[in-house]
Amino acid sequence: MKTFRCSRCHQQLFFENVECTRCGATLAYLPDVGVMSGLEFLGSGAWRAMAPVARGARYRLCTNYAEHGTCNWAVPEVEPATLCRSCRLDQVIPNLGDPFTKEAWYRLEQAKRRVVVTLLGLGLPLLGKAEDPVRGLAFAFLADEPGRTIVTGHAEGVVTINVAEAHAPFRERLRVELGETHRTLLGHVRHEIGHYYWDRLVRENPPCLAGFRIVFGDEKADYEAARRWHYERGPAPRWADRYVSAYASMHPWEDWAETWALYLLLVDTLETAQEWGLSFAPTEEGTAGAEPRRLARCPEVRAFEDLIERWLPLVGALNSLNRSMGLPDCFPLVLSSVARDKLSFVHDVIEASRVRPA
Repeated sequence: MKTFRCSRCHQQLFFENVECTRCGATLAYLPDVGVMSGLEFLGSGAWRAMAPVARGARYRLCTNYAEHGTCNWAVPEVEPATLCRSCRLDQVIPNLGDPFTKEAWYRLEQAKRRVVVTLLGLGLPLLGKAEDPVRGLAFAFLADEPGRTIVTGHAEGVVTINVAEAHAPFRERLRVELGETHRTLLGHVRHEIGHYYWDRLVRENPPCLAGFRIVFGDEKADYEAARRWHYERGPAPRWADRYVSAYASMHPWEDWAETWALYLLLVDTLETAQEWGLSFAPTEEGTAGAEPRRLARCPEVRAFEDLIERWLPLVGALNSLNRSMGLPDCFPLVLSSVARDKLSFVHDVIEASRVRPA
């Protein structure tokens, strides 16, 4: 994630901000130009963007920003849509009459917006169901009801997430019960988006599908049988020798989705580190004080080995910081050669699928 500054007073901003804490400017993310901007109110729902890159363009606040406070994106005034590019992906939203559910929806939308920005930065095709009813993407945020338990998952382009996942005690209980050390809302969205892009980028591309089966295995293996085996008997023995997580060992589909989620995490954390001016390349003996290499922006890096060689030292530094604070490692530092090959395959699929600017 990039860092941002207020276009009026240059105060440091975060992606979720709606108001500058220094000058009080109303803020919004402008997805068409990829920046947070201060806004000047013009009346009748119109705002002028103050960020130089926006060149004085006029915007409207996303309806979910203006009416519900669950978004902080703007919509170019020339577009007919009332919802921003991220909120237009919503097919079902929770019951807003319940204060807990509305707060959960806010947290879910935060996670979704971060992933949408990563996908756009990587140049991946991203259309909603309104634009492409068959191959488009949609989100359904649903709550449990008497006699119906919502299971987080993906089917036919629709990512369903149980809003209870936004409730920390619920998520922590499942994290412990299922042995998922890094169960987060952001991780859920990255994982389920991986299933969507498997359909779009792998299943629909026969040569890519053939390569997938060589690297990940045959996805035609009985999924329900694999799921029952996993939850009854646990992950594959020595799973870390071949997979990025224990859950990935369940079935080739989950292996892909977990690897995809890790790849998005890798790209996002590297870009964030660079934006904050951080470089964690360990110094070799006799090279102390050497000038560290400047990270290229991750969406622009084309070689997978360049990404992984920059990411592992970063993870090592983050793990060390966590241990200094008495916290568990943020991520395992060791990736097997097989797991790296899978990450490299995901990288190559994304590179081959980039939507090039006109």
